[in-house]
Amino acid sequence: MALRVAGVVALSLMFAAPLAGPANAEPATDAGVEVVLNQAKVLKLSRAASTVIIGNPGVADATVHDANTIVLTGQGFGRTNIVVLDGAGTPILDEQVAVVRDDSSTLRIYRRSIVETLSCEPFCEWAYQTPAEIESTRERARVNAMFEAGAGGDADLFGN
Repeated sequence: MALRVAGVVALSLMFAAPLAGPANAEPATDAGVEVVLNQAKVLKLSRAASTVIIGNPGVADATVHDANTIVLTGQGFGRTNIVVLDGAGTPILDEQVAVVRDDSSTLRIYRRSIVETLSCEPFCEWAYQTPAEIESTRERARVNAMFEAGAGGDADLFGN
C-alpha cells in the first residue's frame, strides 16, 4: 500500500513540477560548472587553450571545438574537475564540474531495488539508462538481497 501511495505522490509531483518554474532552470550547486547527464555545455575561454584535462573522464568528457571553445559532456553522475592550460602552461580554467540528472521531465519508480526511469516528453516512455545507472541499480539489488536473506548489519555490507 505504501508503494502505491508513493507512486501516486510521485506522479502528482511530476505533473506539478513543470508549473513551479521555468523548464530550463538549473538547480543551484556549489560546483563551478553544472552539466546535465547525456547533455553538452559550451565553455567559452578568454584565450586560446593548448591542453584540456578532465579529472575523471567517466563523469565528464571535453571536446575541443576550437582554441577558445570547449564542449563539456556529462558522462556519469558525480563530480570531477576540468583544467584548461594555454600554450605556456598557465591555467585558463580550473573548475569543479558536477554532472546531474534533469528531473524536470523524468519520473523514477522505485520497487524495492528495482528502479524504473521514464522520460516524459510529452508522454512517459522508458528512458535510456547509462552504464553507471544500470550498475547502480544492480548494486542496490545485490545489497537489498543480502539484507532480505538475513545478512543484515554493516559488518556484512562492507565484507568485514
